[in-house]
Amino acid sequence: MQTNIDVKYKNNIHIQDAEDILRSCVHCGFCTATCPTYQLLGDELDSPRGRIYLIKQVLEGNDATEKTQNHLDRCLTCRSCETTCPSGVRYGRLLDIGREIVEQQVSRTTGNKFKRFLLRKILPYPTRFSLLLKAGQLTRPILPKSLKNKIPEVNKNDILQSGNSFERKMLMLDGCAQRVATPSTNNATIRIFSKLGIEIINTPKARCCGAVSHHLSAEEEAKAFIKHNIDCWWPEIEKGVEAIIITASGCGTMVKDYGEILKHDAQYADKASRISELCKDVSEIITNEADRLKEITSKTSNNMNTKSIAFHSPCSLQHGQKIIGLVEKILTNVGFKLVTVVDSHLCCGSAGTYSILQPTLSNQLLSNKLNTLQKEQPDIIATANIGCQLHLSSKSERPVKHWVELLNEVL
Repeated sequence: MQTNIDVKYKNNIHIQDAEDILRSCVHCGFCTATCPTYQLLGDELDSPRGRIYLIKQVLEGNDATEKTQNHLDRCLTCRSCETTCPSGVRYGRLLDIGREIVEQQVSRTTGNKFKRFLLRKILPYPTRFSLLLKAGQLTRPILPKSLKNKIPEVNKNDILQSGNSFERKMLMLDGCAQRVATPSTNNATIRIFSKLGIEIINTPKARCCGAVSHHLSAEEEAKAFIKHNIDCWWPEIEKGVEAIIITASGCGTMVKDYGEILKHDAQYADKASRISELCKDVSEIITNEADRLKEITSKTSNNMNTKSIAFHSPCSLQHGQKIIGLVEKILTNVGFKLVTVVDSHLCCGSAGTYSILQPTLSNQLLSNKLNTLQKEQPDIIATANIGCQLHLSSKSERPVKHWVELLNEVL
């Protein structure tokens, strides 16, 4: 694609990335076949190719409009188009750049600004989110069904635990929403890794991965979260930890992008790159420990793994991190029966804050996803991301769990 970037963007440090990405697009349209919003709306401007044209127009000097912003807002950032694209177009990166530029040019309504502000100031902070969640749980019986379904029930046994001490050591990002809503996920991970002879080191001062701010175009705020986490993790990295484990695939995609986001920062670029190298989804580590896991499971007897599982692979896992089939293989190897899920590449509609900011589209995608996940009547729906887990749970007829909890129950 030919480009003619306007001179007013010449000092934007991201503009070369944007131009390179635009020029890599060959207009083939393969992306439209796997774009969830295009499938729902049938509007070219709600497809990756259409949004690429919108961003190109802005970068070539055309004024961004509210319509431009709306079409970019409606993108889930699921990155399914990246998996499909034969030209390797880094659409997600281009979208981040385009959204930030448009955000500076187009004013939002007061209500929209306030909603986005609250999301940025509550979700990434466990204490604040915990207070809001507890208030919701206390008032749950009297809330409208649409709100009640979104609030997970209280589990008094979910207190974050410490692991045993071993020679092998790995860091783990506790997360923000997950730490509060489903601490059982991290507890299960700690127990599994103890059985594998790996000590999990928690760094309580580490904060949100920065994804909420990043995807709401608050770039400097996102960078502040990233730098804070790097500072928290760096002493342990210098001591030689093997990896940084992420149990929420959305956070994993973000942390693996730290090197890209801070590549122009003279002070943090090298450290951020190293963090991204060390970042591993929990499935990647467990896959590498397959022999030890097989040895452990051969000695266990548990009725849990006779159950059938429908696995929902989050977009951040299969499209963002390009991790396909690892979780399914782990669950199958310990005895679970995995049912077939049609259109498994499509988003469930959670997409971070999308379910709050775009509820109509989000609910359509959720209904479609649950129809495919529950078609073969599985006992349990498993997933790998807290956002997907809570979103699916809000309307699912089946229990929804993080897959590491299922593995832990087998062990």
